[in-house]
Amino acid sequence: MVLPPGPGRGAMTPSPASAAGLRGDPPGGRRATAVWAVGVSVYFVAVIFRTSLGVAGLDAVDRFHVGASALSTFSILQLLVYAGMQIPVGLLVDRLGTKKVLTMGAVLFTAGQLGFAFSPSYGTALASRALLGCGDALTFISVLRLGTRWFPARRGPLVAQLAGLVGMAGNLVSTLVLSRLLHGLGWTAAFGGSALAGAVVLLLVTLFLKDHPEGFEPEPPAHRGAAYVRRQIAASWREPGTRLGLWVHFTTQFPAMVFLLLWGLPFLVEAQGLTRATAGELLTLIVLSNMAVGLVYGQIVARHHEARLPLALGTVGATALMWAVTLSYPTLASADRAPMWLLVVLCAVLGACGPASMIGFDFARPANPPERQGTASGITNMGGFVASMTTLFAIGVLLDATGDNYTVAFCALFVLQAVGVSQILRLRRRAARRERERLVASRVETVHVPA
Repeated sequence: MVLPPGPGRGAMTPSPASAAGLRGDPPGGRRATAVWAVGVSVYFVAVIFRTSLGVAGLDAVDRFHVGASALSTFSILQLLVYAGMQIPVGLLVDRLGTKKVLTMGAVLFTAGQLGFAFSPSYGTALASRALLGCGDALTFISVLRLGTRWFPARRGPLVAQLAGLVGMAGNLVSTLVLSRLLHGLGWTAAFGGSALAGAVVLLLVTLFLKDHPEGFEPEPPAHRGAAYVRRQIAASWREPGTRLGLWVHFTTQFPAMVFLLLWGLPFLVEAQGLTRATAGELLTLIVLSNMAVGLVYGQIVARHHEARLPLALGTVGATALMWAVTLSYPTLASADRAPMWLLVVLCAVLGACGPASMIGFDFARPANPPERQGTASGITNMGGFVASMTTLFAIGVLLDATGDNYTVAFCALFVLQAVGVSQILRLRRRAARRERERLVASRVETVHVPA
């Protein structure tokens, strides 16, 4: 008797050749943890490089002699490349496996970080950030797939949240360590020295990473070419769970991403009058909050699948409320700026955005069979980065247009949240109905599959 598929398995009737592959979930254990740790270390370094501009934004203005719009172009281009690569990366992961894709990613983002360190002009710095974004794009989907290949499906939500937590630890390193190196050693030494971390994880992947445990090899893809690619994308997109996952990711991730990636430090220093040191502490609070909330959300979703949507929408509501209070406080209270306690609460709430965005993958995962997991995850992962890219651009343009009025500029957040929530509400019942149908069908078909 074949074991019933877990939450991440599809409901399609397995062929005799694949029946053996469904004999049970991967075992997990210490070896799985060790292999997964190697893969997630690549994502850890990629996030350090991705968020390094967040602590160097004001330095970049002086180094390249640019304004707010041009500064935002660094992050916009990086995220444009990242978002545009997500579906191709999902297809690559499904076709080539994790090890090859992570190797390519480490090479590209290390080259991008090194190029950024030595860029003599704004144009070459832009090209370097694009290269970095391309390498960064190859990491997260690969790590998600690695988790599904090495751990039981019931652990999927927790493993995904832990991957996000490790990524936020990379953001913490960027905030605490790279910022000090930047101001102590200078631009070239700080960015060039940090590129060594990319070489280290590349060596680890080459020596120790394996795509899957012995006996759990996936079937090789039966189709090749453009027709196969179109079918993979179309089949994933047809699933309401994939589209719901994309919009959950879109709506939840970007408020914290925009703040940490670029505009948080200028907002806290220029609009709120804080010192760089105090602003850095508040950015660190976002990261610490993210790590704590990620552990809680992962446990809740793993044990109570029905909590996914309330957690996501609750996070969106709390984030919108805190931004509304923070931006309106000076006017309502006749003050120059928001008080410190309010900024602390805002940053603590922003820490929930990352864990809430991971819930998007918990909608896409059970909606697609194993052979489409990479593609579906790539579609989902586009959401937050498209929203972040749009908001980064909008804030930069509004700051230039209003003479650095951060209150007006940050109102762009509410527009994208409204768009995302409307799509979540539109898709939620359809996705839930489809998920129940797949679960019932998988149980019925599994009973009739011979051992």
